[in-house]
Amino acid sequence: MVSIQECRQCGRCCEKWGWDQKGVVDDIIPWIRKNRQDILQHIVITFTDGTKVNGTRITERDLQNITQISYWTDSEGRVMTRCPFYRLAGDGKVYCGIHDLKPRVCIGFTPWNEGIRDYALNCPACRETSP
Repeated sequence: MVSIQECRQCGRCCEKWGWDQKGVVDDIIPWIRKNRQDILQHIVITFTDGTKVNGTRITERDLQNITQISYWTDSEGRVMTRCPFYRLAGDGKVYCGIHDLKPRVCIGFTPWNEGIRDYALNCPACRETSP
């Protein structure tokens, strides 16, 4: 059952789940079309032949040959320990630096609906129940 909660923008789920995610091709199409090198530089693409390249090197012609997309990586292709677009503002809330183009894994994440019910997140929007 899906429950409705109001995100309080504490950033705890982004801190825990906002990195080392696998992507989908539909996420990167707008990044390529809008030439969002700031986003593409933080992904590694694996092709059907096993070749890995930084996201800044791909075009739409490459999309059919992608087998894996890895978010978020540094310039050497190493997994980052936090999302590069995580922004803590002066109001104490966390904002997404690419909110209008964030990946599906981020858009769809709601800690109160996750099957694993990972209460270690200590999400203030989650109900005060145990799994």
